[in-house]
Formats: sequence, structure tokens, C-alpha cells
Amino acid sequence: MTKASKKLVQRVGNRNRKIKIHKEGKTILISLFIFLVGINLIFHFWTSWGVGFIVNFIVSVVAFCFFLFFFRNPYRLTNIDDDSFVVAPADGRIVAIELTEECEYFEGKKMIQVSIFMSVFSVHANWYPINGIVKYTKHHNGKHLVAYLPKSSHENEHSSTVIETKTGKQILVRQIAGTLARRIVTYASVNHPAQVNHHLGFIKFGSRVDMFLPEDSEIFVRMSESTKGNETIIAKLPD
Repeated sequence: MTKASKKLVQRVGNRNRKIKIHKEGKTILISLFIFLVGINLIFHFWTSWGVGFIVNFIVSVVAFCFFLFFFRNPYRLTNIDDDSFVVAPADGRIVAIELTEECEYFEGKKMIQVSIFMSVFSVHANWYPINGIVKYTKHHNGKHLVAYLPKSSHENEHSSTVIETKTGKQILVRQIAGTLARRIVTYASVNHPAQVNHHLGFIKFGSRVDMFLPEDSEIFVRMSESTKGNETIIAKLPD
């Protein structure tokens, strides 16, 4: 990374640590809360304050806290002076950095694929990685293989979004469902703005996000490196 790049990167990550619940989880959390309250009332009437009620109450609290944790939505504000920088679209761990052929939109063109695996403990909100205009978006039904497997990029349920910068550079972001995930939410629509700090979508439970970047992009991350969505600098697009 050049000195000029470092100066720009140092200005990224202007954060507010306030955490809210993501809108995709509110209905689920309300439904789960009502269900757990009902179950605990049944146990209470059947066993009063017996061991069965206490065990069920503890399990209910742990389950609700897990779902509350899963649907957390940290507020992250990134200030960046150069739109050629690609910011991580998701929390997780880098599981692939490789030159590959992208066939869905770029017709077999060679591109650098950078993949981020999201565990069930990761924040599952996805951010736009660059500023620009959405040129393409499509949802594909498919399998639900383990998300970190290479073939999951094509065979699993996934949603693809292509973003074009002001300078005409295009990247593809692919949200991929995992073994547990059964729903990918994508907010992008064609010809609408894509902006860093705004959510691209949300993937429920374990999953993965792939990025396909121009072949001559400068990559700043390494294999197995942890990423923070809307904070970690992934790459710099070519001039």
C-alpha cells in the first residue's frame, strides 16, 4: 500500500458504537418473544416453579438473547476521500483471494475474487462496498451448501449486484446463502445509487459475500484476515 493510500485509509472508520436491532429481525424477535412467553406460561401452569419451568425459562432467555445478538445492527460511518477504495461489505473472515472468470455478468472476463465468510456470530447486515450506480441485480435460487466451500458461490442460493463507479469501473457483489440461511434480502435496484454507509442487504444466519474486482486492482487484505463491514479496506480499483 502506498503512503498516499495509507493517508486515505487512516481517514476511514469514523465510527459511532451505537448498536440497534436490524429491521429484518424485528418481526422475528417479536414473534419469538410471544412464542417463548406462551411456552413459559404453559410450563408455569403445569409445573409451577419446578425444575422443568426453571430449565425452560433459562433456555428461553438464552435463545432470545442469541437472536437479539444475531440481528444486531451496529451504526458505522465511514469517511473516505477516494471512491476507488473498496470497503468490506460484511463482517467475517477472508476465505478466498484468487483470479477467476466471472460468467454471470462479465461473460467470462478474468477478475479478482475476494470472498468473506460470515459465521452465525458475525454481523449479518451487508453494506455497499463502493459508491456508484447499480447496473444489475438478480436473485438465484439454489442449494444450501456450507458457505465457505468454493462451489457455494455458484451452486447455493445467491443474489448478485453490479455497481459502476463514476469512472466507469464495475464490480460484482454476490450475497450467498449458507447451510442455515434460507433468505437473502437485497435492497439494490437497477439505476439506483449505491453508497458506502448504506446497506446493500441482509443474509439470515451463516453465509458468505463474494466480490469480483477488476484484474489489476490493488488488494490490501490477506487470507484468513478478519474484516469489519463498512470499515476494512479490501482493495483499490485501478485508475
